[in-house]
This record gives sequence, structure tokens and C-alpha cells, in this order.
Amino acid sequence: MTITYRKATRSDLPDIIRLLADDQIGATREKYEEPLSPAYYAAFDAINADKNNVLIVAELDNKIVGTFQITFITYLTYQGGKRALIEEVRVDKSVRGKGFGKMMMEWAIKMAKENGCHLVQLTTNKKRTRALEFYKRLGFVASHEGMKLHL
Repeated sequence: MTITYRKATRSDLPDIIRLLADDQIGATREKYEEPLSPAYYAAFDAINADKNNVLIVAELDNKIVGTFQITFITYLTYQGGKRALIEEVRVDKSVRGKGFGKMMMEWAIKMAKENGCHLVQLTTNKKRTRALEFYKRLGFVASHEGMKLHL
């Protein structure tokens, strides 16, 4: 079984939204229905047009089984350093627990290195305790306190 990665296309959106909606938190904020809301397509177009954002899908036997978004951020600290922000990480429930999430994250980290990043960061909801433990096993450290203000 070989997992392949590629930049997402507009036609992948139903599968991506299915993955985003397929957990207890995602189910409360996403609307996986046909046809998809035009807002999803508008967001995809904005991500796709931004050279610092990439939406990735992971495929197994021509089926999308994972996704994540990676954003490259250049900033002044670290002498004009660059970091990667990984968000919207999801793995299809049919392949969870089989190592695909680990492979996908290792591929994302490699992508960050290839793009000159010195740091990879991510956030995950504190209610996702299994995800928190997963990221810790990959070497991520909860070194900062994240905060959000919903508008």
C-alpha cells in the first residue's frame, strides 16, 4: 500500500469536506452536503491563488484518505526566518490507526524543510486528546499557549 500526495484540485473538495466533517468537532461546523456551499469553493480559490498556502490530499488506491493545509510564513524574528503552519489535518476513519497519519505528517515536515522553514507549528483542539498525543509522539512540543478570539 503506497500513499501518494498531491496538491488538491477543486474537484477534490467534496472528499476534503467529508474528511473535515467526519469527527465530533468538525460535524458541528462543516456542512458536508451536495451541492457543497459556494463558500467552500471561494475559500479553495483563495487558498489556491496564494503562493504561501497549499492544500494537500493524500491518496491510497486512488481514494482520498487524508488532507492538510500548509501555510508558509516569513517573519522578522529568527533573522527573517520562515515557518510552516499545518492546519486541517484529517485522516479517513477507514485507515486511522494504520500509520497513514504519521506518514502524512512526515511528508508535510519534509515539505516544510524543502521550503526553507526552520520551524513547523500547528494547533489542535484540546478536546482532541488522541490528536494531541499523536503530535507529541511525532516530536511536537506544547511550548506556547495558543489563544483564539472568535469574531
